[in-house]
Amino acid sequence: MIANLPRYPAYKPSGVDWLGDMPAHWEVRRGKTILKPVDFRSQTGQEELLTVSSERGVVPRKLANVTMFKAESYVGYKLCWKDDLVINSLWAWAQGLGVSQHHGIVSSAYGVYRLLSTGEASPRFIHYLVRSSPFQWELQVRSKGIWVSRLKLTDEAFLRAPFPLPPLPEQRAIARYLDHVDQRIQRYIDAKEQLIARLQEARQSIIQRAVTRGLDPDVPLKPSGVDWLEDVPAHWEVRRGKTLLKPVDIRSQTGEEELLTVSSERGVVPRKSASVTMFKAESYIGHKLCWPGDLVINSLWAWARGLGVSRYHGIVSTAYGVYRLLSESKDYSQFIHYLVRSVPFQWELQVRSKGIWISRLQLTNTAFLEASLPVPPLAELRAIAAHLDKATAAIDSAIHNARRQAERMAEYRASLIAHVVTGKLDVRAAAAALSPEPAEQVPVGR
Repeated sequence: MIANLPRYPAYKPSGVDWLGDMPAHWEVRRGKTILKPVDFRSQTGQEELLTVSSERGVVPRKLANVTMFKAESYVGYKLCWKDDLVINSLWAWAQGLGVSQHHGIVSSAYGVYRLLSTGEASPRFIHYLVRSSPFQWELQVRSKGIWVSRLKLTDEAFLRAPFPLPPLPEQRAIARYLDHVDQRIQRYIDAKEQLIARLQEARQSIIQRAVTRGLDPDVPLKPSGVDWLEDVPAHWEVRRGKTLLKPVDIRSQTGEEELLTVSSERGVVPRKSASVTMFKAESYIGHKLCWPGDLVINSLWAWARGLGVSRYHGIVSTAYGVYRLLSESKDYSQFIHYLVRSVPFQWELQVRSKGIWISRLQLTNTAFLEASLPVPPLAELRAIAAHLDKATAAIDSAIHNARRQAERMAEYRASLIAHVVTGKLDVRAAAAALSPEPAEQVPVGR
């Protein structure tokens, strides 16, 4: 699609590093000549609760994956209206902003901005511009803080930012074209995400069946005496975690070992391969160590699959729990990995975790080691682990392919938006050729 779009006939220097040359008839304006900060507060706290998503902009909180606790009252919180620009000042540089399509309540720490004149700027054009990758660079430069996850964008810094601005009819044409393309691309991405969700459900179902019932569908069963486990094969044992695992606490003397983290999707992985935005410590001397075969648990996120058996030797957080199998069997550790990350056991971990709200539930060593685990005979345990390795590998490959296809389409969308809102591509004719009816319900790439 990018290849079919022309450049503008004439360009001029913009004087802005991230913008480069821009169409000759565009202008560069400071944000303060386009937007003004507004601060209206809720009198009742009953308006729609909104949040800012890096993926989708301003959305109703009930539609977003938010684990932070809710306030007792939202009286005094900021209000925004449709077409207001809302910015999470700590995450502006990571697409934590967008023009709202909703009236509602946002955090009192957010910035809310309103167009000075609807005759000069299109809200939708501004939405695409401020969330584009070139403008994100500008916001990161203007945000200040001691580490990347605490960079803060002030009103003053934001309103000094340069905005490339086409004439209003052209802004509207650009926004209309990008809305059309965005809808098509989003349908494609949504279809891939639905496929991934179905594959993940199938994966969990296979694991759950194998670690609680084994591989023989006709095996005789007996009551386990454990709520989350229900019936188990009659020849299996049910044992407390403390009879299988022991906590270990060995610390790094150099801080030079591989830095590891716990991913809800993949278990224990090298931090460099994970999407982690938290700051790095000045030194990792004194941090905990784990070895291959050790079970590592993020005690605050154990209930959300924040645990797994490590395949690596390295450093983990001092707040993590590290457990070592009393049995030295490698196959035993792989079975434990599948078991503790299974859906039923996640329920058990949530029950055993304690805290005042869900994002701060903490699992102690004692609580975890008191949990009941199903234990097959060693030969059967090995067979189950081997079966799951093979079955999950095939599903994981399909998930990886679907996720990569969705990521490539998202990357394409970001590139297209960046080229269009900075004037590198001319979409005026393409926008004029769009049907006035809604875009055809066919995903891009099909």
